[in-house]
Amino acid sequence: MPHRLIDLSVALRDDIRSDPPEMLPKIEYHSHEMTAPIVAQYFNVPVSALPEGQYAAMERCTISSHNGTHVDAPYHYFSRMNEALVPGGEPSMRIDEVPLEWLYQPGVKLDFRHLPDGYVVQPTDIEAELARIGHELKPLEIVVANTAAGAQYGHDPFIDSGCGFGRAATLWLVERGIRVVGTDGWSWDAPFSHTKQRVAETGDASLIWEGHRVGRDHAYCQIEKMANLDQLPPDGFIISAFPVKLHRGSAGWTRAVAILPG
Repeated sequence: MPHRLIDLSVALRDDIRSDPPEMLPKIEYHSHEMTAPIVAQYFNVPVSALPEGQYAAMERCTISSHNGTHVDAPYHYFSRMNEALVPGGEPSMRIDEVPLEWLYQPGVKLDFRHLPDGYVVQPTDIEAELARIGHELKPLEIVVANTAAGAQYGHDPFIDSGCGFGRAATLWLVERGIRVVGTDGWSWDAPFSHTKQRVAETGDASLIWEGHRVGRDHAYCQIEKMANLDQLPPDGFIISAFPVKLHRGSAGWTRAVAILPG
């Protein structure tokens, strides 16, 4: 069957505003010429013996599992999960334990670009958007939020841009069988700078990471720093977001892709 692909992933770069300064990835680029002396010495031949004095290009990276487009595992949110289902909960799944079936499912896009930076999405907002696009959620669908942050990726305002999902909205989704959600923002939750202000005003520390913490109640994954969500229709596509199998990791990088009919 003919189909077309939309890349939903950002590139890992060390020269772009994608994370707080202390979390930015570092990438060293080693050219063909830079690596030639190493292999020449190993084989005890002169560099001139190699084709045009070249060997292999490679990159040396210092990155977090949460740099770039990545899938968060339940272990990222808390040490236990499914406390609403199992007395005392159970150990949270690491990224190499997440069912692959969760990461290859029909997708649904919620267009929340009109919502202001720092806004905390409520269940009523999700219901209104689903009614607007005429979609009824089904278990295991991957729900992604197109926010104002997507247009700011690579610029200083990125980590403070876009709306986010708090406890009520995240719980509303997972209680309907959704196991993977996604956002083009830095975080599934509202940007930390806005949450910090709300915590200062209310003294309510439970607002910190309130969306993520739903993973204590029900196991779910989230894809962060997605790209090109504005190119997606509301539904009628598949999302593939298999994570790198990082042993016992809290997250794994993914080349998320949308698969649409041709």
